[in-house]
Amino acid sequence: MVEIKKLNLRLMFKNNIGITAMPGAFVLLWSTGFIGAKLGLPYAESMTFLALRFCLALIILYSLCLIVKSSWPNSLNQYFHIIIAGLLIHGAYLGGVYSGIQFGVEAGTSALIVALQPPLVTLFAYWVLKERTTYIQWLGIMLGFSGVALVVWNKLSLEMGTLEGIGLHVIALFGISAGTLYQKRFCSHMNLLSGCAIQLTAAAVLVGILAITLETGRIYWTSDFIFSLVWLSIVLSIGAWMLFYVLIKKGAASKVSSLLFLVPPSTALIAWPLFGETLDNLSIFGMATAVIGVALINVRTHKTS
Repeated sequence: MVEIKKLNLRLMFKNNIGITAMPGAFVLLWSTGFIGAKLGLPYAESMTFLALRFCLALIILYSLCLIVKSSWPNSLNQYFHIIIAGLLIHGAYLGGVYSGIQFGVEAGTSALIVALQPPLVTLFAYWVLKERTTYIQWLGIMLGFSGVALVVWNKLSLEMGTLEGIGLHVIALFGISAGTLYQKRFCSHMNLLSGCAIQLTAAAVLVGILAITLETGRIYWTSDFIFSLVWLSIVLSIGAWMLFYVLIKKGAASKVSSLLFLVPPSTALIAWPLFGETLDNLSIFGMATAVIGVALINVRTHKTS
């Protein structure tokens, strides 16, 4: 009996360690999404790259749906909402990020711009849903936007990016922010596997059309491109997304929310040795300001949730 109790305690200890480590693993995986895009985009145009990524992920997702016999939406209305969320979250967001990086925006700056999602969602909730916004959240919003503006202005002045690239990231930011609210409002009960498959199918059709009409379709099948394609298709499009929902199920979703502000510095640290992306003192100050702003909003949300 004593041995059984010891075994149960060891298992509980290991499970708790696993749950505690999951948010950090999610942040690290999410950070590599910007790195993978930067690594693969020299060898394929943005929409072509995304179309390939989505198609490879869909082959795996539909196979998993068949294996586990996932349930599917039972009305056209449910399909409609899932598709709209997919177009915003995967199409507008990733399309904007990939195109922006192809226009010269650095991986660390890219992660920082779209990290403004929590402040933007807070603003949307205040204006559209009439939700109460605290003074701490308003401070976080101002710090977040000010910090990003400072970094972007500094990078543009040093010719490390273009206005087109920044504009595409703004589209990505609004896409993920609106998609998050839409997902929460209309798709909160969708099946994990089938819902993700539907969303990625809609996004794949969108970026596929853009790739055919706007791009040459030329691909250089280098080892770097193949690695980034496989990593982004499996680890990001499936693994990171599934991990997020596992955390929600385990009751650790609030930790993910409070740790997401670590994505920009994490991305910057990874991009430094890989691509030689560096931050001067002004950019470091701007990034720190933005990170603190996003952190204030997330910590406040965690306390009141």
